[in-house]
Amino acid sequence: PREFAIGGMLLPGLLVLFVGLLVLVAVLDGLAGRLGWYRHVWHPPLLRAAVFVLLLACFGLILL
Repeated sequence: PREFAIGGMLLPGLLVLFVGLLVLVAVLDGLAGRLGWYRHVWHPPLLRAAVFVLLLACFGLILL
């Protein structure tokens, strides 16, 4: 697996990806809330978790 050097520390690629996706999902969550998309969703927390897992899986495959 790839590692990233940040400040002289080697961090696993998935950790860096995980933190980056947390920020991305927070932005997408705010956008969905402002646009009213959650009115059409049965369980918004479940959708948030599913979107995060889907993005982590897709971007995690890029690291291979």
